[in-house]
Amino acid sequence: MATVIENTNVELQAIEAKKAAKKLSLLTTEEKNEALLIIANKLEEEYKGILQANEKDLEVGREKGYEAAYMDRLALTKDRVFDFADGLRQVAKLEDPTGDILSEWTLENGLKVEKVRVPLGVIGMIYEARPNVTVDATGLALKSGNSIVLKGGSSAINSNRKIVEVMHLALENTKIPKEAVQFISSTNREATEQLFTMKEHIDVLIPRGGGSLINAVVNNATVPVLETGVGNCHLYIDKEADVEKALSILVNAKTDRPAVCNAAETLIVHQEWFEQHIDRLVETFNQNNIVVHGDQFVTSRIPNALPAGEEDWENEYLSLDIAVKVVGNVDEAIDHIDRYGTKHSEAIITENRDTAAKFMKLVDASSLYHNASTRFTDGGALGFGAEIGISTQKLHARGPMGLPALTTVKFLMSGNGQIR
Repeated sequence: MATVIENTNVELQAIEAKKAAKKLSLLTTEEKNEALLIIANKLEEEYKGILQANEKDLEVGREKGYEAAYMDRLALTKDRVFDFADGLRQVAKLEDPTGDILSEWTLENGLKVEKVRVPLGVIGMIYEARPNVTVDATGLALKSGNSIVLKGGSSAINSNRKIVEVMHLALENTKIPKEAVQFISSTNREATEQLFTMKEHIDVLIPRGGGSLINAVVNNATVPVLETGVGNCHLYIDKEADVEKALSILVNAKTDRPAVCNAAETLIVHQEWFEQHIDRLVETFNQNNIVVHGDQFVTSRIPNALPAGEEDWENEYLSLDIAVKVVGNVDEAIDHIDRYGTKHSEAIITENRDTAAKFMKLVDASSLYHNASTRFTDGGALGFGAEIGISTQKLHARGPMGLPALTTVKFLMSGNGQIR
């Protein structure tokens, strides 16, 4: 059946994905890797058509006045297309987790027990503006032996449709059935809501986007959800922080790519360090066009700083804005993160190992850094190849989710007539 159609029946697509998952589970690692390489090559060959489709989405975005950060996530370039194609090649190089024997033992009666890693089955992926997610999620799903049902946001409909069309063309020359990659092209909310409740066909839902999307999935789905989280990430500069390290990490964490979830949104500074190095700090803000929203202590000392309200501490800016709070010790920093953090990525800059150890033990987040930028919370940066999202929950998977996060386990028992 056709897998990219308007007003599609989502349940039929999910059924087709489930059938394809059975076939996919029988393929060898080599066959899956070959398919990923063929998809990567095809994406590069067809990049002009992908960019033409993307331009249609960007044109709509400009007409609707999308914010700059949103447009950045939506936009594709030749380099970005080639980057996510390379991501597939990196995934192909990674060890296939399926079939791994995690543990094995033999009971006194001779019954052999194996705990084996197996695919989840069918993954439902619900995401917003980034077309690269279409490729990243598909690559990870196929490599780990899963079918995938993709539901991207309406703002990237043309880009996603074209990317899936190209991937389907590539799959025709592989052992993977193209039905293993399903794309819901309907932009109706009902199509998304239908995914929420198809527990008999979809094994897990993964939402990736803003807080409203994630909350809608978590609060309404009857299908199990692998929850990803928004990134209200904090950088704490301790009183014993090295100045050059601190400022370099600040610039990278805030400005390298401010529209992504692992960018720093709040800077917490020990009062002693702030007062001693305020001139260097202000110079850094000004040189990098960083707009400061500060507490009362900050606004009294930085003339152009805007007063920070509750929403400044709570929300992602996804821009060159940053909230700045001054504290008297690491405990106050931890308390602030406990109240406003989203359990994504938090960092401390200090030369005091005891202070760093306390921060790393007490802060509740998926990813913690000592003297390093939060920008490393990324599957590619940590050696996973592409990632399917950053999990901020505590069950099944946490942090950047690569191939192992898309598997579960089976217990396989082998005997010789044993009965109980």
